[in-house]
Amino acid sequence: MTRHALILAHGQPSDPGPAAAALQALAERVGRLLPGWTVAAATLAEPGGLARAVARRAGGLVYPMFMAGGWFTTVQIPAKLAEVGAEGWTVLEPFGCDPAVHDLCVTLVREAGAGPVIVAAHGSFKSPVPSEVARQVAGRIAAETGAPVVTGFIDQEPRLARLSVAEGLCLPFFAAGGDHVSHDIPAALAEAGFRGRILPPVGLDARVPGIIAAAIARGAGADARP
Repeated sequence: MTRHALILAHGQPSDPGPAAAALQALAERVGRLLPGWTVAAATLAEPGGLARAVARRAGGLVYPMFMAGGWFTTVQIPAKLAEVGAEGWTVLEPFGCDPAVHDLCVTLVREAGAGPVIVAAHGSFKSPVPSEVARQVAGRIAAETGAPVVTGFIDQEPRLARLSVAEGLCLPFFAAGGDHVSHDIPAALAEAGFRGRILPPVGLDARVPGIIAAAIARGAGADARP
């Protein structure tokens, strides 16, 4: 029996096509690690994307390619599924809450070398949940690498542009590329006088498809050995 999974992301409202295509490519890589599954992709920004992704699929697992839980995963995603008449879909824990992703963040910093570390995240002025996850990751990096670590945000304090870290590494705690990663983070860090290295966002690492496949398999009660 074929099982169904859907990787769901925010997308890029100003230009939904490229983000949707990148998410589809990710879904295809995850699908190759999950024999017996169909793995679809959709972004909330792409008109009609969610309806197309769940059409003719009688339920399955939704994997939120989000960096935190909270309102989006507990309220908005179920509401969007209901809007398109999708039934029988279970929403899993989001990407950014997976301990394996936190492990990967520690590994990325170790692989990049020593020095001060900035964990750059989106944050929110409406909810503390997104910042709590980013700070948890920063704490793990500090404890396990010995590096001095600070967190900086786009949408809350402390703002990236106001940090006083001139050298070292910046790890964008983001699920994908997009304007925040390609423009907002470099611009803010330049304003802060940061001259170090900005790593690719954690969600673009080559090990991510395996992490997602394992989470989907766990969610189905399967043996997670992708």
